[in-house]
Amino acid sequence: MRYLNDIPHPAFRIGLYAWNNKYILKIEAGLLEQTYKISETDVLDPAELPNLVDQPFLAQVAQRFAEMDADWQAAAERQDFF
Repeated sequence: MRYLNDIPHPAFRIGLYAWNNKYILKIEAGLLEQTYKISETDVLDPAELPNLVDQPFLAQVAQRFAEMDADWQAAAERQDFF
């Protein structure tokens, strides 16, 4: 996987990569990660990819992270993991 660049954000670590004819957008928050794969054939100008990471998208990402964390906490509690 080839690193392209980071997209600055105060709450998330957002990285853009290229691998296997796809662009990969990785968004991390603590121990959680969301990954989005975009086919290179769907992108006319790779420099425009950071524009996909707009405020409405990031609001959904934040909501999904909260849901992921809640799911993980519930699973851990069911198994007396913590």
